[in-house]
Amino acid sequence: MTTTNTTHTATTDPDSANPIRVFLADDQSLILGALASLLTLEADLTVVGTATDATHLTEKIANSKADVALIDIDMPGIDGITATATLTQNTGCRVIIVTTFGRPGYLQRALDAGARGFVVKDSPVDTLTTAIRDVYAGKTAVPLALHDTVRRTGDNPLTERERDVLREALTGAPIAHIATTLFLSPGTVRNHISRAIAKTHTTTRTEAATIARNAGWL
Repeated sequence: MTTTNTTHTATTDPDSANPIRVFLADDQSLILGALASLLTLEADLTVVGTATDATHLTEKIANSKADVALIDIDMPGIDGITATATLTQNTGCRVIIVTTFGRPGYLQRALDAGARGFVVKDSPVDTLTTAIRDVYAGKTAVPLALHDTVRRTGDNPLTERERDVLREALTGAPIAHIATTLFLSPGTVRNHISRAIAKTHTTTRTEAATIARNAGWL
């Protein structure tokens, strides 16, 4: 992971005649509307599309010809980080994750998926608009304190299957139910849980799942 800023190849800065085209994706209509209203107050920004879920998001953003997409993490169907990976692989649109959860694991996963920015929703408006301009200009825009936490804690230690099992464990489901849901044997589920407990330095699957969730690893 790097926070090294790079220089954008454009020869002119965006202005009211050539505004940065922004697409918004958030499952909360109130948040979506508020963001759109705030961004339209900026002369060099224009909202070219919105979505309340990640269904066909890549196609919608490509059709909108957006320069920058603001994507929430928690959305129906495909989550925002998975959508970001698909989007960055198939379009030239740059992505900023805008989320309620300022967790180091989410930041790491977002950057791994190709996001160029990460903004927590309780940040000042200027933080968001500056991030949009910086990401458009080819820079990386992430909170310094959160980035430092990522560097201290390291990468997500859990495998994909361990994450799947812990997500189910958060519901309080018994081993047999988790096994059925994930098409695994009960013994395999127990093995995944044991390894997750060891990696999170906890003593129970509930503790492991809670630690992993709070770190943004799930």
